[in-house]
Order: sequence, then C-alpha cells, then structure tokens
Amino acid sequence: MCHYPVVRLGGGVKPVKPQDQMSSAERAFWAEYAQCLVRRNITGHNAEWYVRRAQEFCYSLDGTRLRDIQAADVDRYIAHMGRRVSLEGWQVRQCIAALEVLFREMTDCAWARDFDWRARINACRDLRVEHPTVAREMTPQEAVAERQRGDDKLTDPETLRELGRLREVTRIQNMSIRTEQTYSEWIERLARFCDGKPPDDPKRVVAFLEHLALQRKVAPSTQAQALNAIVFFYKNVRERDLGDLGNYRRPKARRKLPVVLTHDEIDRLLNPMAGTAGLMCRLMYGTGMRLMECVRLRVKDIDWGNHYITVLFGKGGKSRFVPLPEVYSEELKLHLKQRKAQHEQDEAAGFGEAFVPDALRRKWPSVGKKWGWQYVFASGRISTDPRSGRHMRHHISENVPQKAIKTAAEKAEILKDVSCHVLRHSFATHLLTAGHDIRTVQELLGHADVATTMIYTHVLNRPGLTARSPADLRRIGIHTDT
Repeated sequence: MCHYPVVRLGGGVKPVKPQDQMSSAERAFWAEYAQCLVRRNITGHNAEWYVRRAQEFCYSLDGTRLRDIQAADVDRYIAHMGRRVSLEGWQVRQCIAALEVLFREMTDCAWARDFDWRARINACRDLRVEHPTVAREMTPQEAVAERQRGDDKLTDPETLRELGRLREVTRIQNMSIRTEQTYSEWIERLARFCDGKPPDDPKRVVAFLEHLALQRKVAPSTQAQALNAIVFFYKNVRERDLGDLGNYRRPKARRKLPVVLTHDEIDRLLNPMAGTAGLMCRLMYGTGMRLMECVRLRVKDIDWGNHYITVLFGKGGKSRFVPLPEVYSEELKLHLKQRKAQHEQDEAAGFGEAFVPDALRRKWPSVGKKWGWQYVFASGRISTDPRSGRHMRHHISENVPQKAIKTAAEKAEILKDVSCHVLRHSFATHLLTAGHDIRTVQELLGHADVATTMIYTHVLNRPGLTARSPADLRRIGIHTDT
C-alpha cells in the first residue's frame, strides 16, 4: 500500500519537501503539526526532526490519503525503518513518536488512540556493549575496560587487575552475567569510597556498609547484596577472609508475603491488554515463567505436540518444563505467524539472524538464521552487535511488558503493587488453591528447595478459610467469651 523511499539523513535538518513547493494547505497542515509539538513541550532542534520524520512518512504514501492509513500500514513502516542499519535506535524511536503525534493529533483515525505507541518505542532498543546477552562474549579484561570509559573511572592498576580476576572467577563458577556485573559494580563502589582501591582494613568495609544504610538509606536486601559481593571478592580474588567486622551485623531482611491477584483481578488486568506485551503477560501468568525467561523464549522451545514450553537455563542455570496454556494457544500461533513473516522479510533484506553464542556459531555457522532459533518476542528493529558488527534482531526489551502491566493495572484500578513477577506469584498460588501438591508447583517454578515454594502456602491459611473474624462470629450469634 505504501512505498518507502530511502531518505539520506545528516547535514542538518532539511524538509523532505521545500516550502516553496508546498501548497497553502500543506503549509497550514505542517504549521498546525508544529503547534501540536509545542503543546507537548517538544521544541527547538528536536521539534524540527519530528517534523522531518512525519514528512518522510507522509510523502512516502504515494497518493494514499492519511486518514485511510491503518495500524498495519504503520507497523510495516516502523518495521521498514527498523531494518535501516544507518539509523540508530533513538532515531527509530523518534520516528515512532513523531507518527504518534501525527495520527493522534492530526487525524481522526480511531485505531490511533488504542495503538500501543509506547510498546513500539520501547521495543526499538540498540544492543549496548554491556547488554547482558552479548557481554558474556567479552573477555573479563574487556568488560572492565568498558566499565572504565566514564568520567568516574578507576585508575589504580592493581584494582583493575582484581576487577578482571573477579569477573574470571564468576565465570569459572558459572554464575550469571548479571551477578558478574552486579558484583563488579559493588566492588567498584567500594573502591571509590575508599580512595580508589578496595581496602585491606575491615573497618573501612564496615564504614562503607554503614554509609549505604545511613546516608544512602538503601533497603536491607541491597545492603545484603553489597556484603555478599564484598565477601565473595575477598574470599575468591584476594584469597583471604574479610576479617572481623566488629559490631556490624547483617541487616535483617523484612519478611514480605508475595502479592497475589484474584481471578477477577487477573481477568481485569490481562483481558484488555493487547499486542505483544499483552501476550507476554498472559503467558507469564499461564506458565509461571519469570520475566527474562519469557523475554528470551525461542521458537524451538515451544512443543505444540506435547503442550509444554521448555525453559532453558533459567535462574541458576536450571532448565525445566512449564505447561503451554491452551487458552492462549491460538493467540500465540497468530503471533508466531506474524513473526515468521517478519523473519522472512528480514532474510529478504539481507538480515534474519538472531543472537547465538560464539561457540555455537563456530560449530554451526548458519544456526542464527534458522527459524527455530529466532526469539518469539523480538525487538522492533535490527540491532548491530557492538563487538562483532553483525546485524541481528534481538529479543524485545524487558521494559515493554514491565511498563505495559503498570499501565494496565492503573486502568483496571487495581491498587496492589502489580508487576510482571506478581503474575508468577499468582500462577503458583492459584495452582495450590486448585489442589495441586506443592512438589509439582516447586518443579514448575524451578525452585531448588521446597522451602522457597512454601511461601505461597500463606493463601491456605488466610482469614476466610480457616479462621473468621470475631466481629463476624458475634454478628452470627457465636459467643467468643472464654
């Protein structure tokens, strides 16, 4: 329906069509568009680029009227822009934001109000060098060097060597990349607090931990995380005990029961959610997957014949099977049909590769282009691997479902603190209340210890099942005097 010409960017902001070649109606239209930008506090050079992006779209329509454009046409245009490797992620996001203003302010298209512009903007993220998926392909020394590119960098050679050794140890022990990054960041903070290098005196460590508690006012769990990183560093890198911490005691974590939604709240929350983010949230509730397990799901991990999903290398490096919800099967099949069409378009444009570890690519060079290895929930644009320079379509950003579920909870007027992990809590709790044994729930959740799963048994003892309020007992005539 639409023809998308390649427009060269750079050399300043130039209109797609000069003003002297526009009709009076066109000039009035773009003047009104500029006023819409002002009302949204989009001004200056940024506003000029918004106009440019909107004009690129409008003058690519090849005679089609703006009011006749449908949501599918906009999605195809966004996909086209996402394949242009000459554009960075922020430029594609700017393009989508410009189209949002264009359709919501300048047209009466009904679909534009329900179109999830935010999700499409959030989906267009570039791969950074420190992105958890690709960061593991860096050597520990490269990772340390990348971390020190900022203004507040460490300069002591021995400290930099120890940070590199810390990353080596975490990899030898097969710890996750996020744990590696977190531990490294805590030791960097400790070094900066202690004049550029981790201290030998345990009292300086105590001073840092007290600073976190008293000045930074971080949560007990954050203090515990910092202490764990420091103890790990001294034991595995400096190969000695941290020493006597005096009167310092580990902060006692607050016992917090999981937030669980009722069946009615689940329906109010999930049913109105549309698009990719809605499907992801429904799958997280229907399978009990964690957020990143859902984000990293590949096409080959779905077993339609046996009705289960394989979660490979989840938290703690453990794999497991989770049920494939039949109620969402048709929606998932439709999504995969659209994903496959997108993958075929990527291949026709010379792309079509998903990220796979270097070791697997060396063994099987074409594996990244196989349909089974594609991410079920893919990014909105082609990204460039910051290390290898390869162009690939990575998985969607975890921010997409996170922001979508917060918005949906507000619209549903659910006052509980709703997040993606609450869907996992609800999955476990609803299984227990339905009569499934706790060992089964433990396996489905991937817990190593059943004691972790026991937290969900609080629902079996909640007021209303095994105990009644004395106020209600008095109301129905049962005396509570002893």
